[in-house]
Amino acid sequence: MVTSDQRRRQLAREKYERQQKRRAEARRKTRQRAAVIGAAVAVVVATLVGLVVGGVFDKDKKDSAADPAANPSASPSPKTSPAPAMAIDKNAKYTFDLKTTAGEIKFQMDAAKTPETVNSFKSLADKGFFDNTKCHRLTTSGIFVLQCGDPEGSGMGGPGYTIADENLDSLGKPNEQGQVIYPAGTVAMANTGQPHSGGSQFFLVYKDSPLAPSYTPFGKIDAAGLKALEEVAKAGTADGGQDGAPKTPVTVQKGTVTAN
Repeated sequence: MVTSDQRRRQLAREKYERQQKRRAEARRKTRQRAAVIGAAVAVVVATLVGLVVGGVFDKDKKDSAADPAANPSASPSPKTSPAPAMAIDKNAKYTFDLKTTAGEIKFQMDAAKTPETVNSFKSLADKGFFDNTKCHRLTTSGIFVLQCGDPEGSGMGGPGYTIADENLDSLGKPNEQGQVIYPAGTVAMANTGQPHSGGSQFFLVYKDSPLAPSYTPFGKIDAAGLKALEEVAKAGTADGGQDGAPKTPVTVQKGTVTAN
């Protein structure tokens, strides 16, 4: 027979066990809520970091890669005018002559390979578009280029229209990193990183440079021009960094395009 004292102890034990069970259940639910909240916070933080890295919150950010020397980039120029009508001989070769404060830089352009690009540059040069413009960017690591063709001299300007990419397979098959070599002396279009987004900005390669085959190669610099370019590169950037305005200022005093 169970005594009253034993009964009280049994009831107390059962009550204690119920309390422990409820407390364990409460702790489990608390951990679940914390895990859900933590996951949600992680998603929000990851999203915000992605947006910041992607430049969504940086209105003044230029269109460049995380590695500043990774891409010859050009910020998009709002389309305010149509691209020029075709007015060149597509079977001809043309010379782009840049008279600059660092010396004369000439390069040959083959209209048969890049008709849209050559036509655009001739149209712009005939209007004096490149006259008194600065070559605003020099890179000295990763890729080795001097970038020019921006009427604002900031990397933000353009002609008000974009042209189609051309001749992208001319430098061979990409390697495992998706890159090809843009040889020293190559002239190619800068762009925003998106297809068919080139405007007036272009880059002059002074040393072999590995890049994705996304930049229209349309010119070949002559020996004298390449030597002048190498002298500019030798002086480095104005702030001593790997990507910035050249220490030796380069201004295009006159840019002309003529048929050979």
